[in-house]
Amino acid sequence: MKVMTTWNGKRLFTSVGDSGYPVQMDATPAYGGDGKGATPMELVLAGLAGCIGIDVTMILNQFLDSIKHIDIEADGARKEETPTSFTAIELIFRIDGDIPDYRVWKAIDMGSKKYCAVSDSLKADISYRLVLNGVEVPHP
Repeated sequence: MKVMTTWNGKRLFTSVGDSGYPVQMDATPAYGGDGKGATPMELVLAGLAGCIGIDVTMILNQFLDSIKHIDIEADGARKEETPTSFTAIELIFRIDGDIPDYRVWKAIDMGSKKYCAVSDSLKADISYRLVLNGVEVPHP
């Protein structure tokens, strides 16, 4: 896998991987950017949520007709000192649909422990929560 990242002036960069889709990144004004793209750390959280989301939907594939909506909120805590890497990340799955909570938890567990390459690549402690049809469901 390769990604080519090109500087576009100031702190603005565009990356294009094998898929061919460009991703624009910029720093916030506090760091000399113009805020014309996602920050790299936002993209780390987005990549993690997207990776585990793809895994969960693949594992639950036969039940997807019963699911109306999936949101995955990623909340990352960062170190105070440089480099300000993530120390902990919480992923909150908000799912609406007619699916038993144990199936969703099983998919989250399998995705996080066996399939998600992004979570396996991070040093941060990653925790998971499930809100099913508006009700928080504890891990069994």
